Amino acid sequence: MMQIAAIRKNSREEFRISIDEFHGRRLANIRCWFARGDGEFAPGKQGIALQAHHIAGIIEALQAAAAELKGGAA
Repeated sequence: MMQIAAIRKNSREEFRISIDEFHGRRLANIRCWFARGDGEFAPGKQGIALQAHHIAGIIEALQAAAAELKGGAA
């Protein structure tokens, strides 16, 4: 596993982006990690693994969502 980034979600959880290998394929993994009782973090079930050719489309969609949230009224 090669960790790319960790983004704090709240005091007990963080999103981690990493490059992992699964069944011989390299994947970008975005997973929610949680703090255990001992203060160490462990991976949770929530997450997504992406092949390289899906990443650009996901980034575009997230940028569109960010623009909508920033400019849209609640």
